[in-house]
Amino acid sequence: MEKTIDEDLLHAVALSLVPQLGPGIYKNIVSYSGSARQFFNMTKGRAGKIPGVGPKLLGQLTDKTTYLRAAHALLEEALKMDISVTTYLDKSFPQRLKSFPDSPILLFSRGQLNLNPARTVGIVGTRNATAYGKAVTAKIVEDLAPYQPTIISGLAYGIDIEAHRAALQHNLPTIGVLGTPVNKIYPAYHVQIANQMMERGGLVSEYKVGSPLKASNFPQRNRIIAGLSDALIIVEAAKKGGALITAEIAFSYNKEIFAVPGNLQSTYSEGCNNLIRTMKAAIYMGPKDIADTFSWSVGQEEPAKTPIVLNLDDFDPMERSILQLLSEEKELDIDQLSWRCQIPIPTLASILLGLEFQGLLKSLPGKKYQWVSQKGR
Repeated sequence: MEKTIDEDLLHAVALSLVPQLGPGIYKNIVSYSGSARQFFNMTKGRAGKIPGVGPKLLGQLTDKTTYLRAAHALLEEALKMDISVTTYLDKSFPQRLKSFPDSPILLFSRGQLNLNPARTVGIVGTRNATAYGKAVTAKIVEDLAPYQPTIISGLAYGIDIEAHRAALQHNLPTIGVLGTPVNKIYPAYHVQIANQMMERGGLVSEYKVGSPLKASNFPQRNRIIAGLSDALIIVEAAKKGGALITAEIAFSYNKEIFAVPGNLQSTYSEGCNNLIRTMKAAIYMGPKDIADTFSWSVGQEEPAKTPIVLNLDDFDPMERSILQLLSEEKELDIDQLSWRCQIPIPTLASILLGLEFQGLLKSLPGKKYQWVSQKGR
């Protein structure tokens, strides 16, 4: 059966194609209008009242057909290549990225990916890995294997590819975050390993099919590696480089960072030793460091949850839609709630506050809301 292109996804991609429209303004537009599709159908007068939408942006949207046509072509190409396109409002979008204001609007992926695995460990380091660094990387993954984390890295030369290779050897899911479109493996030398990764794990990128290769893409993609990782391990790093950029981003995200200490006379241990010295990273001594931090146990299973049904009879329609959605999803951010319940952000914020006062839900960091329990009405 031939796959069709979802209209909401089509409009979401079309809006992302508008020049110089960053994640912040994009999310603001969707929050205020309800969806990209609704924004495209707004009058200029209404659209111009959205914070961040000025005359220049409105002028670019005059011929929306151009963007919709380009989005349709892009999605058709993605379908042909078996590339999945996920928007930040989709349930399958990585929840670990949701709370960061610079998180991507769209993600393109290939393979058998679970973008919301129970446990993740990012492993990065220099492209000029030493024999010591390669051996340590393999040992780290081997030691972590009993905890069954998904290994996150960037498919680059050196430490990154060693992490992916070790994950494959120990039958662990592994995700490569690319600075290129997912149909264009860079470096090309790693195509074979990338293909193996797609059998259990895969590739993910924020760059659309046909995007040009730019050096600036690689530091930019490091924020996705940092955001996806529960713990980030820096194995080897010089005084400057991509691994330290990833570490700095992870530090700003309040992630748990570990660094492998190295020889004081080694260029590629200088970055790790400095992270430890400045207390931006803990010393990595073994898997117990990570297991203790997150209370991981070998073979630990999630406890079975008994569903609780809310009595929604006495709630008004807007409250009912919010509570019903949260009782099913357990946790969503305000953008998702606004889009899926079709309630404008200002109105939604007031309703959420009232429901929180009633003890029906609680607010979490990153403008997320969580259903708490049944309340008899």
